[in-house]
Amino acid sequence: MRSSVQRSPHDTGANPAPAGDSQQNHAELTASHVFHRFPRNAMPVAVAGDGVYVIDRQGKRYLDASSGAAVSCLGHSHPAVIRAIQRQAEQLAFAHTSFFTNEPLEELAALLSASAPPGLDRVYFVSGGSEAVEAALKLARQYQVERGEPQRTRVMSRRQSYHGNTLGALAAGGNRWRRAPFEPLLTQALDVAPCYAYRDRRPDESEEAYGERLACEFEQAIVAAGPETVMCFIAETVCGATLGAVPAVPGYFRRIRDICDRYGILLILDEVMCGMGRTGTLYACEQEGVIPDLLVIAKGLGAGYQPIGAVHAARHVFDAIVGGSGFFQHGHTYSGHALACAAAVAVQKALRDEHLIDNVQRRGPQLMQRLRERFGMHPYVGDIRGRGLLLALEFVAERDARTPFPAEARTAQRIKASALEHGLMCYPAGGVIDGKVGDHAMLAPPFIIEEKHLDEMVDKLAETIDAVFPDAARRR
Repeated sequence: MRSSVQRSPHDTGANPAPAGDSQQNHAELTASHVFHRFPRNAMPVAVAGDGVYVIDRQGKRYLDASSGAAVSCLGHSHPAVIRAIQRQAEQLAFAHTSFFTNEPLEELAALLSASAPPGLDRVYFVSGGSEAVEAALKLARQYQVERGEPQRTRVMSRRQSYHGNTLGALAAGGNRWRRAPFEPLLTQALDVAPCYAYRDRRPDESEEAYGERLACEFEQAIVAAGPETVMCFIAETVCGATLGAVPAVPGYFRRIRDICDRYGILLILDEVMCGMGRTGTLYACEQEGVIPDLLVIAKGLGAGYQPIGAVHAARHVFDAIVGGSGFFQHGHTYSGHALACAAAVAVQKALRDEHLIDNVQRRGPQLMQRLRERFGMHPYVGDIRGRGLLLALEFVAERDARTPFPAEARTAQRIKASALEHGLMCYPAGGVIDGKVGDHAMLAPPFIIEEKHLDEMVDKLAETIDAVFPDAARRR
């Protein structure tokens, strides 16, 4: 019987390994006992990291132009972080937070609170982005219950958003193909349009007018649902891999904040991918001029050296719990893990001590300029966008009409495979427009990147794209 689970247009792991000996690939597949994400494919074996490079077992070096999945902001061999992990492991690796707090946990919370937007002075730690979103959703629900509004059960989010792969986070997101197989298990969020100007802004609209239209539609959706039933609205401050590095238009989030306040709805900003300096400020919402009620971070928090995520909670959210039941009815075994927190403290200190967010502010515009010079008139590149070191190219079959490639062309998968062959790690995804069609390749290199690496990155990306679109030169 054929499986009902469809091959996803986002399945960028298809043929992930460089072309090689098929017998060797088959042998590697049959020898492994790992349940890999893509169990039909043999993948290169990573054995070492060297700054902005990952090295496989054959000695091939890959320029990590995506920081894995926008995780490795310090690269792969930062000595201070490695030493911090070693010291903490020798002292105390784990103490369950139902019995103890620990010094790295307290230090990390204080460090983050001192740098967070005003009022976000309590931090709840977990082991990754999906867990952090789950915690934020449950905290939003308990907040509404504690303040006497248990009828507020509904989550609002945006179409083609992504907030994680656990069931609660998946239910809150609008990534259609990820949701599809698990739909019977998911609660239904109220979805509204994303802020996706390249596709959705009308020709006669300014960016400000487009943002205002979206805000009005957002308010209309709240009124139609019944404002007294809506618990929270969750959004990525800068959209990540599902849409591909899409920032909001000016003023959009300020209007969303005002509307949430008017109806007593908590605003959750998901900065799992775009936070911790990725877009040029420690928190992406700083550039929007808004402060959410709950702010979710992960990826760059621990830079891949340990799994960790967190939720910043505003004072009024914390006070509602403390003044009510006095207990957040949630928890994980590894919440506040001492070793993970020690690693994250070292990461955050490195960001500050080495002025790496300043480097993001320098390298981001330099990379954007190089991309526009190299691909700005490419017949199959429709848009080049992003902020800081979170950038993307959207690929189209017809540039003027912005026509996407058909899903069966598997454009994103081909780009990923070609990039690996050329020694480049980038982050392609498909289904950008509606979960079926639309392709992009995202770039999110480590913050330690140097100007020479930008040139290498763009050169390798050009080789990658030329291999995928060999007729491009003829169409120019």
